[in-house]
Amino acid sequence: MPGSCGELVQGTKEGIPFLVTCPIDLYTTVTVTDGVGQRQGFGAKSHAAFRRVLDYLGEEVFPCDMTLASELPIGKGMASSSSDIAAVCFAAAAALGKELTAAEVSRIAAGIEPTDGVFFPGIVRLNHMTGECQERLGDFPPLRIAVFDTGGAINTVEFHCRGDLERLSRENETQTAAALSLLAVKEPEAIAEAATQSALANQTILPKRDLEAIIETVKELGALGVNAAHSGTILGVLFPPETSEKCLEQQAFHIVERYPHLKYLQGVTLISGGYFVNKRG
Repeated sequence: MPGSCGELVQGTKEGIPFLVTCPIDLYTTVTVTDGVGQRQGFGAKSHAAFRRVLDYLGEEVFPCDMTLASELPIGKGMASSSSDIAAVCFAAAAALGKELTAAEVSRIAAGIEPTDGVFFPGIVRLNHMTGECQERLGDFPPLRIAVFDTGGAINTVEFHCRGDLERLSRENETQTAAALSLLAVKEPEAIAEAATQSALANQTILPKRDLEAIIETVKELGALGVNAAHSGTILGVLFPPETSEKCLEQQAFHIVERYPHLKYLQGVTLISGGYFVNKRG
């Protein structure tokens, strides 16, 4: 199950909340083996997902062991919880010989906390509060992303309980509408510009230090723009698909040299969302 590098665009449209997914090639994996129902590597949300999916499937007993492993840091805006929850749901269903759709899992996930939609195929616009897929945007070019952490951690549930969030999101609707329209072009430059505009709009909600200056700097270094975790601490710097890993790391070094409050995590690639089940034996 892929994670994300924040979101490409997030806000509200006619007062309805949405995010546009930014799935990347870092993953959560759940392995199911013969056993007695033990679960390893699970956090509170993964356990909640397990109980909810069994109830949804009408099952009381799960006669297998499950092990969860994730490449995603927690509390940064990289969809770690959404990826964990979805991976547990799809793995449990597959082990029981049943199938779940991404829409079903999205509703289960949203019942636990506001969710990302990285488990939907392609790139989607999702109501992260209800789990409803509002629009399927298809596949995007595989932009290269240098992932930086601006520091700290964000609790997703607490963030979305902010009393000013709805008002501030509505005030940003003009900018987010413009960003959404750019995504329809599906070219690297347009996607990066959309993400940059959304990141700037989000400065009134969850500001990233020195963001305008960072945008100017990264464009001088050949980047196309930035994207932000709108409810997290991650900042992605977007480069053309042909950018090599060596070039990405070199540019990341220059960015951190200029802005030492940023911590470079690694280079990733924008991919299509979706889930993968590998059955053996």
